[in-house]
Amino acid sequence: MTPQDGGAGTQTATPLWTVVVPLVALLGLAAEKTLVADALPLRLVPVAAILLFATDFAAVHHAETVAHRTGEPFGAILLAVAVTVIEVSLIVSILLGTPAGESAIARDTVFAAIMIALNGIVGMCLLAGGVRYHESGFQARAATSALGLLGTVAVLALVLPNFTLSAPGPTYAAPQLIFVAVVSLALYALFLYVQTISHRSDFLDPAAPAEQGAPPSGRTFPGALLSIPTWDHLTRLCGWSQERYLTETTRLARLALTGRE
Repeated sequence: MTPQDGGAGTQTATPLWTVVVPLVALLGLAAEKTLVADALPLRLVPVAAILLFATDFAAVHHAETVAHRTGEPFGAILLAVAVTVIEVSLIVSILLGTPAGESAIARDTVFAAIMIALNGIVGMCLLAGGVRYHESGFQARAATSALGLLGTVAVLALVLPNFTLSAPGPTYAAPQLIFVAVVSLALYALFLYVQTISHRSDFLDPAAPAEQGAPPSGRTFPGALLSIPTWDHLTRLCGWSQERYLTETTRLARLALTGRE
């Protein structure tokens, strides 16, 4: 890690865009509900999509602020919960406007998120660290534990349904689904116990406190803490508002790529 501007003694302030963009999205959502009778004009759909993604990043930024103030390892857990809530909200908003036969969207989305996290985010971090510092350090035991949990849950949720015969298609039957859900929750609970209690030192940042970024100020932290559920709720509302456009975009993309509706 490298020292951030301002040093450890300087407190950081909330960027203005993390407040302005969600408010603009909220005003746009209110205008759509009150002024637009049928559907949002297609020329405004890209603007709505940009505001939606910007609101997501604003919520993540506020979650990072709270996580920074909370400290490891609880800060990482809080950030993961906030990001998961946003992702689940968007998935549910899409499923609400999707026919029953296309319920695989949730599974495909989770698979895409895993691939993006492992190959995209982690890969880019390793590449950037190697280019800038010629090496990248990480906690091997913590990474092994996290990857072991992720691999196990991914196999249970994404791979095994392809080999079950109790239900048509690559899906679990209801009893199997309950069992997999219980096992996944138990594994994650065990991981949280290891991360926060039994092997907490394995998940702590070995960098010296002077090398870490400045903590948020006393006014920034409460504001960020209150903003997380607000921006998450706004993200969910924006997702529901745009579900018909997402569904239509998915249908057109499938038609263009496969030639079938």
